[in-house]
Amino acid sequence: MKNLSLILNAVLLVAVGVLFYLHFSAGKPATASSTTAAPGELKIAYINSDSVLKNYEYLKVNRQLLEDKTKKMDQDYRNRAISLQNEIAAYQRNVQSMTLGQVKATEEDLGKKQQNLQLYQQSLGQQLMDEEAKLNKALYERVTVFLKKYGKENGLQVVLKTDVSSDVLYADDALDISKAVTDGLNSDYKTEKADSTAVKK
Repeated sequence: MKNLSLILNAVLLVAVGVLFYLHFSAGKPATASSTTAAPGELKIAYINSDSVLKNYEYLKVNRQLLEDKTKKMDQDYRNRAISLQNEIAAYQRNVQSMTLGQVKATEEDLGKKQQNLQLYQQSLGQQLMDEEAKLNKALYERVTVFLKKYGKENGLQVVLKTDVSSDVLYADDALDISKAVTDGLNSDYKTEKADSTAVKK
């Protein structure tokens, strides 16, 4: 989830930049056609990303699926590695009774199998990285889409993120919308699952 945290930090950095711009451009005369809120009217809130991610059902479900897939891949790799180790052990037991041609052929075969096993391990690692990146992207999109909708409904101009890596050092608890956001995200996910189940039926 470190990648997601970096992405959210980038988005929130832009939001902070917008906030500073609005603050320092306060001296400029506002035009009648301007739709930007005056600095004094800015409505800001924040979410505790650790709390939201911990309690978001979509992430819990998909993280479990990813963990199950990881365990399955790991077990498959272990089975292949044990099989190769058994072949190597059998070769070492029988090498004394083998001809030079058989030794050479067996060692070449075992060498290829070892290379293939290493390539397979790298492939599994890449697959898992791709799966995690895909989950992080989907998670980021879900959270940001919801926050845009929530912000419009509640008149918010900026929503910040707090966690140990964020630049927000202090924020009043009254500005914390973590629970409302988590509840809203979970409600949307529940509706999405119900709709998906209904379509399958």
